[in-house]
Amino acid sequence: MLTDPGAVFAYPDAAIIIPEPVLGELDKLKTSRVDPDLRFRGREVSRIIFELSQDGSLAQGVPLPDGGTLRVLALPSNAPMPEGLSHRNVDDRILAVTLFACQEGCTDLTLVTNDLNMLLKAQTLAIAVERYRDVTDGGPIKRYFLRPIQRYRVPISILSISIAVFVAVLLLAVYGSRIITPQAAATGVPEEFLQLLAPDQRSALEDLQTLYRNPRDTQALLDMANYYYALRERTGDPRWGRLAIRYYEQYLAITPDDVSARTDLAVQYFVMGQTDRAIQEVTQGLEIEPMHVSANFNLGIFYWRGRKDYAGAEAQLLRVKDLTSASADSPDHALRQQAVSALEQLRQEAEEAGNPLPAQPTEVDAL
Repeated sequence: MLTDPGAVFAYPDAAIIIPEPVLGELDKLKTSRVDPDLRFRGREVSRIIFELSQDGSLAQGVPLPDGGTLRVLALPSNAPMPEGLSHRNVDDRILAVTLFACQEGCTDLTLVTNDLNMLLKAQTLAIAVERYRDVTDGGPIKRYFLRPIQRYRVPISILSISIAVFVAVLLLAVYGSRIITPQAAATGVPEEFLQLLAPDQRSALEDLQTLYRNPRDTQALLDMANYYYALRERTGDPRWGRLAIRYYEQYLAITPDDVSARTDLAVQYFVMGQTDRAIQEVTQGLEIEPMHVSANFNLGIFYWRGRKDYAGAEAQLLRVKDLTSASADSPDHALRQQAVSALEQLRQEAEEAGNPLPAQPTEVDAL
């Protein structure tokens, strides 16, 4: 929900359950020293849940706008903790609530999380799992305009502040002692307006000012590409993906050997539906740096999700395993776990599609 505060609206007609420990974690964000944007999204989640609670009892379930229900479920105080799980661990408490929901009679239940460790642990408990992604449909207008107004009920005050900032800057430009240009924005825009921007927005403004002075500043180009990449990932709005692509291309025209940036460019092409271009870009990067872990991993995902090339995808994901360490202390261990999890899902999907992959030798067999 911190990835997308409106995640509870992404599954029409579903009976959605929020484990009670999740609310506790959201509450901790109020006083924790984390990114302001993360705290803002946490408040958005709490606000959405609070507004929905006005229509009934969260313990019993409240209706959602597109059908379905939402309820908060706690583990009863007298319920024993399942073997292997601990009350001291938040993830374990969430898993315990999930198991309790299954015992309570919930059928066809799926645990949705982007926490890799929880995904893996849930699988060992025979809980169906999936990572969160935007599963809503509809045209761009319905998805990016109507829903934020109708579902998230964005406060009019926020819209008013945005309009006020725009009008104030426009008035300064027209009636100020001089027109505010990008070169003069740092001193021409009053500090109180800048304070309304999030830290990443202020950094982006500085990068744009730098690019106005020097369009070939590589660091500013890369910063803007990464900024729009993150914005696209956070909002799902494809226009930010197009801007990310534009800045990555400008950056790579100057610095063509940056394989990490080329891989990020490939990811943006892929999420925009341009699988062939994505494969072309990441393959070009691997020609420069064949052992680049992220590039190999993403190429496997492109083969799998974009082309249904199960054999090609498996080869790339196995290569990621070869390139990464099995040690939990290794910095690339998380990516290795992702590759292992993806391989399991890939092989299962290939078998269900009637294209089973040959069995791979185990480590003992290899020895």
